[in-house]
Amino acid sequence: MSYWKAAVRRPPSGAASLLLLLSIFLYSKPGCAKTASIDFQNFIYVSSGNLNSVSALLNRSDVSGAQVVYSWRLLETSPDQYNFAPIEHDLYTVRRARKKLFVQIQDRFFSPDAKNVPPYLLSDPKYGGGIVSQIDNPGENKPPVSGWVAEQWNPSVRLRFQSLLRALADKFDGEIYGVNLPETAIDIDTKRDRSGFSCDDYFDAELDNIAFARKVFKRSYVVQYVNFWPCEWENNRTYMSRLFAFAAANRIGLGGPDVIPYRKGQMHRIQDGCSHARSSKTLRATTLERALYFGVLRRGFVGNN
Repeated sequence: MSYWKAAVRRPPSGAASLLLLLSIFLYSKPGCAKTASIDFQNFIYVSSGNLNSVSALLNRSDVSGAQVVYSWRLLETSPDQYNFAPIEHDLYTVRRARKKLFVQIQDRFFSPDAKNVPPYLLSDPKYGGGIVSQIDNPGENKPPVSGWVAEQWNPSVRLRFQSLLRALADKFDGEIYGVNLPETAIDIDTKRDRSGFSCDDYFDAELDNIAFARKVFKRSYVVQYVNFWPCEWENNRTYMSRLFAFAAANRIGLGGPDVIPYRKGQMHRIQDGCSHARSSKTLRATTLERALYFGVLRRGFVGNN
């Protein structure tokens, strides 16, 4: 397991990792010809509130900045009442070091007590509880743990999340280097679910959110983490290939927590967005292995085993 993968899921308090900037091969600016000439950059991955503890790493000459994770609950205290002081503090810190800031907005969590969405989502009936329980596999040879994910398939919840994205863009577009949304993998007990979840609705909601982020962030990079989709294996519902095509068409970068070369479920026919950029013909199918080789292995992946 690469260190970046473990850190992306659940970094220990105060921990950070030196990781590759999260785009694989669909970088969030137009044109794959230009993408091929872009050098990847190293960012420190750290939880909000812990940036000062990694100042020595941040000041390294081979580090371009920090990617900091902020929970939805931290940033919105009540409807349309926002607390952006943590981001402002971190932006000041990285600028003082002449570095850049990547902001990750977290709406899913990996421990039983981490219901880190605004309290009004949990209490107002129109949000249907706001979150649902999910099971998370933290890695090979580790027992599953329970956590929570925001009900993005509920239009009322998604509207609130997009209001947060708009408010962030109004204040920080062009000021932060980029924004990314968290991984796509969730595991819900559909037999017991009462939230109205469906795999298709969840997929559509995630695409709607990243499209909205791309719409409101006009100058900062926009990236979606993607690893797995519920109900899908080996692209049998074409969720993965449709996301790749969507990202290529909309200048959205893709990152890969849990993406491992030769993993069976990630090797099947991923649409090559770069082929689409080079030609108006039908997208050429490729494998995630090839995407990884193009975007990570050839560029010099930063991490350790």
